[in-house]
Amino acid sequence: MNTVTSSLETFRPAMHYTARDTWLNDPNGLVFHEGTYHLYYQNNPFGNVHSNMSWGHATSTDLVNWEEQPVAIPCDDTEEIFSGSIVVDHGNTSGFGTSGTAPLVAIYTSAFKPASAHPGIQAQSLAWSTDGGYSWTKYAGNPVLTRDSPEFRDPKVFRYDGPAGSYWVMAAVEAHDYAVLLYRSDNLKTWEYLSTFGPANGTGGIWECPDLFELPLDGDAGNTRWILTVNMNPGGPNGGSAGQYFVGQFDGVTFRSETTVTEGMQDDGRVADYQWLDWGRDYYAAVSFSNVPDGRRLMIGWMNNWQYANHIPTSPWRSPMSLVRDVTLTSVNGQPRLVQQPAAEYTANSAPVPAQQLQLDGTVAVDGGTAVKQIQVTFTPGTAEEYGVAVRGGEDGAATRIGIRPVSGELLVDRTNSGDTGFHDAFPSVSTAPIQPGPDGTYSLQIFVDHCSVEIFAQDGLVTLTELIFPDPSATSLALYSTGGTAAASLQLTPLA
Repeated sequence: MNTVTSSLETFRPAMHYTARDTWLNDPNGLVFHEGTYHLYYQNNPFGNVHSNMSWGHATSTDLVNWEEQPVAIPCDDTEEIFSGSIVVDHGNTSGFGTSGTAPLVAIYTSAFKPASAHPGIQAQSLAWSTDGGYSWTKYAGNPVLTRDSPEFRDPKVFRYDGPAGSYWVMAAVEAHDYAVLLYRSDNLKTWEYLSTFGPANGTGGIWECPDLFELPLDGDAGNTRWILTVNMNPGGPNGGSAGQYFVGQFDGVTFRSETTVTEGMQDDGRVADYQWLDWGRDYYAAVSFSNVPDGRRLMIGWMNNWQYANHIPTSPWRSPMSLVRDVTLTSVNGQPRLVQQPAAEYTANSAPVPAQQLQLDGTVAVDGGTAVKQIQVTFTPGTAEEYGVAVRGGEDGAATRIGIRPVSGELLVDRTNSGDTGFHDAFPSVSTAPIQPGPDGTYSLQIFVDHCSVEIFAQDGLVTLTELIFPDPSATSLALYSTGGTAAASLQLTPLA
């Protein structure tokens, strides 16, 4: 966790990772190794706006408390270090290991500068570590894969073991072609083209930061699907950056989607029909950790939006990461859907306040306790047109409203009066996501409220919605409300800081 240390750091989150005094964006190189989670990320070591892309680094043993490490792979006069991934090369296929030590191998995008031998080109390069991910050596043969393209980037590499064989697979993007390109390698140094996926579904902005992984459907290890995630900027369901996903099959060569709604450049008017990793404004570049034991799939995203990312009112740091999410796959009306839930580690040592049963017909103030908390609330519909929770409320009437509109089937977050919204015209907004009642007719929300964010997991994680907010530090009140009639609520709070 982070600690608020001064008035300049009013908004520094308690539960979400931030760099000490610099800029961060996309998570990359996520890996679990010898009991430690490694979070690498796009970082400007010299300031708090997007520039000088290097790989920052933080470590944790519990996903909750992170320790910032020195910059892992810095930019230099010839290249910036764009996004990528890290694998544990257990078999030392790369030859980078020594004395029986399996190396960590980083596969990253070299964004070559004018002073390099490849000016203006983005290509894939390697670096390796034999000390557990703290110091890195660039491969002398870089780049290992190039298309002589200015927008070929963000390699996510994993070990494929299946009917087609055993080898490394890379998923990377041609950003402006709305395409995920797949390659294979036996040694991480020499790559062979396999296939291309896309364009499909959301094509309202460039494609970035892909991921490809396998999950059991409904917990059945004998019935699996492959999930391809790809992030897009702009063109998200509520404006700006967002991430989408496809579910299908991967045979070691080709990914075939079972959930494509539109193929090619045909997404006008269909955005609400696509499968989004998060419907909020502030969850982007999400990718998963490699090498996590017990088949656990953990994802984390950058909690910001390129529409206003460089302008959010934080100092000296800028941009948080999301909570780490456990990702599973379930059937909903016969269709495979991702379920995302906050890692259980966040609340493992917290004591909830006893639940309250409330009848709503208007606004009911509740003792919200601390600013940082988990809210679990289940609504039973009555006659109301809308019901929900107003968090981080202040004496001036400011609050962030999280509501459900049962007739239209919408979950909403209204941050137009959430606090400081004037730093960018695109920030004040009302975001919506589709939501349906559970089998018993109720709506359940699990909400994590921090100093500068709300992260909402609705209907046990079938719908997620993540938004930045910048309330006055004194704005800690909580209220439940209904408009146009009645509703009932069961509310339980858990202080988290």
